[in-house]
Amino acid sequence: MKRLSLFLAQTVLAGLAVAFLLVWFRPDLLPTTASPSPAGGTVRSYADAVNRTAPSVVSIYTRTLVSEPMIREGGDVMFRQLFGDRQVLRPRNGLGSGVIVSPNGVILTTAHVIDGVDNIFVSLFDGRVAEARVIGTDPGTDLAVLKVELEGLPAAVFDTETRHRPGDVVLAIGNAFGLNHTVTAGIISATGRGDLNLTAFEDFIQTDAAINSGNSGGALINPDGEVIGINSASLSQDIGAQGISFAISARLATDVLEQILLYGQVQRGWLGANLADPPLVALEGEQQPQGVQISQIYRDGPAWRGGLRPGDILIRADDEPVGTAREFTLKIAEKPPGTEIELVAMRSGQTFTTSATLIQHPPLQR
Repeated sequence: MKRLSLFLAQTVLAGLAVAFLLVWFRPDLLPTTASPSPAGGTVRSYADAVNRTAPSVVSIYTRTLVSEPMIREGGDVMFRQLFGDRQVLRPRNGLGSGVIVSPNGVILTTAHVIDGVDNIFVSLFDGRVAEARVIGTDPGTDLAVLKVELEGLPAAVFDTETRHRPGDVVLAIGNAFGLNHTVTAGIISATGRGDLNLTAFEDFIQTDAAINSGNSGGALINPDGEVIGINSASLSQDIGAQGISFAISARLATDVLEQILLYGQVQRGWLGANLADPPLVALEGEQQPQGVQISQIYRDGPAWRGGLRPGDILIRADDEPVGTAREFTLKIAEKPPGTEIELVAMRSGQTFTTSATLIQHPPLQR
């Protein structure tokens, strides 16, 4: 019996020793696990989603002639004395990305990528390069529409209906630092971000997928390869931010796109008032008001003609509760000029009803 026990013990030790050596020298032989998918299965790769959308993402290269001193700061003193403050024109190059939205060459990108440039060139997934012209821009959302004279291009599929949630997986595709069709992955950190002072009308998807210089205007996609946002900006690491990037929602982007194609600009309703969320501290003995407060009003504008004044709180619009100032500003802007809306407002604790006919929003400047 002792001899049998000794034999079994030696066998187990030998087996453990062999297993240890295998793990040490050949870790690749170990079984691997995959990340769980939302459906409860496993996801080993997002290559199919990337392959579906990447051909629809273009790299944008811009060129601008800028006036600069002939002899730059720190240059040779003798040459500086000889040429003084003489100016010369030098080319300045820029990077960006875009998304093909129709087979006949219409491209959606961000306005700041092509703002003030002289030439715009688009590099396609198949290696072709074409010069692009600007169809229209919208400073209010930082979006622009370009056109290249090519046919049969692969158009991206947009998802404008799904209510995306924090935690959903997303991928960003773009021309990061000139490395075209770079793909980064992450999750949605938040939706409906506003009050960032990046644009006048903000409906951002926040993500921790890296959006680097050159990514702006590219595609933020879901695991099915559908575009859910247009990459826009990231908070700078200079202020200690990491993994905080923003994309313009596909719903807002496609609405702007359609109007620029139809009218050359965005037909955007305006109430003639600046709105803000009410102060958190209510007056003594009064319940905290729900709605948005008029912080500034423009004389002879729609709100003024409707009898509204600074300090009034808008509670309902067209028999629907008014949300936050950002939400209500977007809702008003989405209505065409000439639309009449019925408003319920509060002043000094008393409610009253009025109406206002929206007019075209004044031009916005970047």
